[in-house]
Amino acid sequence: MSRIISLVAMFLIPTAAAAQDWALRAGDKLLSQIEVAQLTTGQTLVFYDDGQSKFSAGGAYSYTYASGQSAYGRYRIEPDGTVCIQYRNGFARCDRYVQSGTRIVLLTEDGQRFPIRPEVLE
Repeated sequence: MSRIISLVAMFLIPTAAAAQDWALRAGDKLLSQIEVAQLTTGQTLVFYDDGQSKFSAGGAYSYTYASGQSAYGRYRIEPDGTVCIQYRNGFARCDRYVQSGTRIVLLTEDGQRFPIRPEVLE
């Protein structure tokens, strides 16, 4: 019996830790792989600081800052809905998207939250 409890605890602890890593808030709903693909693939997401993430259908990615400078790379959507980007300069990051009330919000691994403007550019 104690082995079963230990096994259950072993599986619950990483799940709780993973949720904390993404700084989920009460009411946040993680988007699934399918939902993230619909949100991103072939789309440009605009943030409130005027930055833009462009997700090409073939896996190419670019982020354009409000200043007009851009960073380029490739993205992939993991089975759990995590979006991982490998930039040409060697930098890499993974993000999650959540539905938070009426907004879609990008969550970074280090706990930052970036709401997406409601309009999606094509």
